[in-house]
Amino acid sequence: MRAVVTRVKQARVEIEGKINGQIDQGFLVLLGVGPEDTDAQADKMADKVCGLRVFEDGNGKMNLNLQTVGGALLVVSQFTLYADTSSRRPGFTGAAKPDQAIPLYERFMEQCRSRGFRVEHGEFGADMQVFSQNDGPVTILLEV
Repeated sequence: MRAVVTRVKQARVEIEGKINGQIDQGFLVLLGVGPEDTDAQADKMADKVCGLRVFEDGNGKMNLNLQTVGGALLVVSQFTLYADTSSRRPGFTGAAKPDQAIPLYERFMEQCRSRGFRVEHGEFGADMQVFSQNDGPVTILLEV
Protein backbone atom coordinates (compact mmCIF):
# COMPACT_ATOMS: atom_id res chain seq x y z
CA MET A 1 0.00 0.00 0.00
CA ARG A 2 1.29 3.41 -0.94
CA ALA A 3 0.22 6.89 0.09
CA VAL A 4 1.16 10.42 -0.79
CA VAL A 5 0.22 12.55 2.22
CA THR A 6 0.12 16.31 1.80
CA ARG A 7 -0.40 18.73 4.67
CA VAL A 8 -3.14 21.11 3.54
CA LYS A 9 -4.88 24.25 4.70
CA GLN A 10 -7.89 23.06 2.70
CA ALA A 11 -8.70 20.47 0.06
CA ARG A 12 -11.68 19.20 -1.88
CA VAL A 13 -12.56 16.66 -4.50
CA GLU A 14 -15.21 17.28 -7.14
CA ILE A 15 -17.03 14.79 -9.35
CA GLU A 16 -18.98 16.13 -12.32
CA GLY A 17 -18.69 19.66 -10.94
CA LYS A 18 -20.08 18.81 -7.50
CA ILE A 19 -18.10 18.69 -4.26
CA ASN A 20 -17.86 15.09 -3.06
CA GLY A 21 -15.53 15.69 -0.10
CA GLN A 22 -13.98 18.76 1.48
CA ILE A 23 -11.74 19.53 4.48
CA ASP A 24 -9.97 22.45 6.05
CA GLN A 25 -6.67 21.83 7.88
CA GLY A 26 -5.44 18.28 7.65
CA PHE A 27 -4.15 15.75 5.16
CA LEU A 28 -4.93 15.10 1.53
CA VAL A 29 -4.15 11.39 1.18
CA LEU A 30 -3.68 9.85 -2.27
CA LEU A 31 -3.96 6.12 -1.52
CA GLY A 32 -2.83 3.33 -3.82
CA VAL A 33 -3.51 -0.35 -3.22
CA GLY A 34 -1.29 -3.11 -4.57
CA PRO A 35 -2.28 -6.69 -5.38
CA GLU A 36 -0.43 -8.14 -2.37
CA ASP A 37 -1.91 -5.71 0.17
CA THR A 38 -3.86 -6.97 3.19
CA ASP A 39 -6.14 -5.71 5.96
CA ALA A 40 -3.10 -5.56 8.24
CA GLN A 41 -1.34 -3.21 5.83
CA ALA A 42 -4.40 -0.96 5.62
CA ASP A 43 -4.43 -0.80 9.43
CA LYS A 44 -0.70 -0.05 9.56
CA MET A 45 -1.06 2.68 6.93
CA ALA A 46 -3.85 4.29 8.97
CA ASP A 47 -1.57 4.23 12.03
CA LYS A 48 1.24 5.88 10.09
CA VAL A 49 -0.91 8.57 8.49
CA CYS A 50 -2.88 9.43 11.62
CA GLY A 51 0.28 9.55 13.73
CA LEU A 52 2.43 11.70 11.42
CA ARG A 53 3.87 14.64 13.34
CA VAL A 54 4.23 17.22 10.59
CA PHE A 55 2.36 20.22 12.01
CA GLU A 56 4.41 22.97 13.63
CA ASP A 57 4.46 23.50 17.37
CA GLY A 58 4.98 26.85 19.09
CA ASN A 59 8.71 26.67 18.34
CA GLY A 60 8.23 26.16 14.61
CA LYS A 61 9.21 22.47 14.79
CA MET A 62 7.19 19.79 13.01
CA ASN A 63 6.13 18.10 16.22
CA LEU A 64 2.32 17.97 16.24
CA ASN A 65 0.06 15.30 14.78
CA LEU A 66 -3.34 15.48 13.14
CA GLN A 67 -5.24 14.94 16.40
CA THR A 68 -3.41 17.73 18.20
CA VAL A 69 -4.33 20.28 15.54
CA GLY A 70 -7.90 19.03 15.10
CA GLY A 71 -7.31 18.11 11.47
CA ALA A 72 -9.31 15.95 9.06
CA LEU A 73 -8.47 13.69 6.12
CA LEU A 74 -9.51 13.79 2.49
CA VAL A 75 -8.74 10.35 1.00
CA VAL A 76 -8.62 9.85 -2.77
CA SER A 77 -8.02 6.48 -4.41
CA GLN A 78 -4.97 6.64 -6.66
CA PHE A 79 -4.16 3.47 -8.63
CA THR A 80 -1.55 5.45 -10.59
CA LEU A 81 0.79 5.20 -7.57
CA TYR A 82 1.48 1.69 -8.88
CA ALA A 83 2.42 2.83 -12.39
CA ASP A 84 5.08 0.94 -14.30
CA THR A 85 7.15 3.76 -15.77
CA SER A 86 9.70 1.62 -17.60
CA SER A 87 8.40 3.16 -20.84
CA ARG A 88 7.02 6.57 -21.71
CA ARG A 89 3.48 5.26 -21.53
CA PRO A 90 2.85 4.05 -17.98
CA GLY A 91 1.19 0.73 -17.36
CA PHE A 92 -1.07 0.11 -14.38
CA THR A 93 -1.18 -3.67 -14.10
CA GLY A 94 0.75 -3.37 -10.81
CA ALA A 95 -2.29 -1.90 -9.03
CA ALA A 96 -4.86 -4.07 -7.29
CA LYS A 97 -8.10 -4.74 -9.15
CA PRO A 98 -11.20 -2.94 -7.83
CA ASP A 99 -12.65 -6.04 -6.13
CA GLN A 100 -9.57 -6.15 -3.89
CA ALA A 101 -8.71 -2.44 -3.76
CA ILE A 102 -12.12 -1.04 -2.78
CA PRO A 103 -12.44 -3.00 0.49
CA LEU A 104 -8.89 -2.01 1.51
CA TYR A 105 -9.49 1.63 0.58
CA GLU A 106 -12.66 1.58 2.68
CA ARG A 107 -10.90 -0.23 5.54
CA PHE A 108 -8.17 2.42 5.61
CA MET A 109 -10.79 5.16 5.91
CA GLU A 110 -12.71 3.26 8.60
CA GLN A 111 -9.50 2.79 10.59
CA CYS A 112 -8.90 6.55 10.43
CA ARG A 113 -12.49 7.22 11.56
CA SER A 114 -12.12 4.75 14.43
CA ARG A 115 -9.23 6.90 15.68
CA GLY A 116 -11.63 9.84 15.93
CA PHE A 117 -10.88 11.64 12.67
CA ARG A 118 -13.35 13.11 10.22
CA VAL A 119 -12.71 11.45 6.87
CA GLU A 120 -13.97 12.82 3.58
CA HIS A 121 -13.28 11.00 0.32
CA GLY A 122 -13.53 10.78 -3.41
CA GLU A 123 -15.29 8.02 -5.32
CA PHE A 124 -13.31 4.95 -6.29
CA GLY A 125 -12.86 4.82 -10.07
CA ALA A 126 -14.55 8.16 -10.77
CA ASP A 127 -13.11 10.99 -12.86
CA MET A 128 -12.25 13.38 -10.03
CA GLN A 129 -10.84 16.87 -9.85
CA VAL A 130 -8.75 17.36 -6.72
CA PHE A 131 -8.04 20.83 -5.36
CA SER A 132 -5.70 21.61 -2.49
CA GLN A 133 -4.04 24.50 -0.80
CA ASN A 134 -0.83 22.89 0.35
CA ASP A 135 0.58 23.99 3.68
CA GLY A 136 4.34 24.37 3.61
CA PRO A 137 4.35 22.53 1.25
CA VAL A 138 4.84 19.33 3.23
CA THR A 139 4.40 16.09 1.29
CA ILE A 140 5.33 12.65 2.62
CA LEU A 141 5.55 9.35 0.73
CA LEU A 142 4.56 6.29 2.75
CA GLU A 143 4.65 2.61 1.89
CA VAL A 144 3.73 -0.40 4.03
